[in-house]
Amino acid sequence: MTNSEIVEETIIFVKETLKNAEGGHDWFHIERVFNNTMLIAKEEDVNLLVVSLGALLHDIADAKFNDGDESLGPKMAENFLLSLKVPKRTINHVTNIIKYSSFKAGLNDGKMKKKLFTSKELQVVQDADRLDAIGAIGIARAFNYGGFKNRALYDPSIPPNLEMSKTEYKKSKAPTLNHFYEKLLLLKDKMNTATGKRLAQQRHQYMIDFLEQFYQEWSPLKNLS
Repeated sequence: MTNSEIVEETIIFVKETLKNAEGGHDWFHIERVFNNTMLIAKEEDVNLLVVSLGALLHDIADAKFNDGDESLGPKMAENFLLSLKVPKRTINHVTNIIKYSSFKAGLNDGKMKKKLFTSKELQVVQDADRLDAIGAIGIARAFNYGGFKNRALYDPSIPPNLEMSKTEYKKSKAPTLNHFYEKLLLLKDKMNTATGKRLAQQRHQYMIDFLEQFYQEWSPLKNLS
């Protein structure tokens, strides 16, 4: 099976697996991350099969929709790629991308810091995924997920938690607007690649402008002179 055929079979598998997924983590999210990955990869020396499969499979079984099970996604990806007879070295690289590309993977519980897997391929997929979490799409996804979890839009009495551990992050039920300060506004400075950093700038500013407008509409009397 050629690399092109492997990617096509993976697209079919992901579309079928995620056909009933929540709107911010469905096939269209995967497609956008894949396209972002291909864009960034043009400027990076990476293994195109690895980044393609990493992008397509990075949310194949997101832990937050599977009772917090972080092992399910990598295992599903591994079993699928084994069925296509993908080389074991490639599979290991892809499953490590799935394990370590998320924002929460970089959070630490307590004072012990883990040494995380990294590679140029992971950095490309990570940037591609982070780009889809910010800007207009990121705003839409944040409120879509907040509605899915029945969270408040905003509550001035609940401040953002800027020192969250991984456990706290996973259990958070805070209003959606807090998520901007706890994650989304932090992503611009966490980009790995030159292309990722460049694309993140405009999307970041769009979120800043949105928040300013949001607060103006939330408390219009404050803006009266």
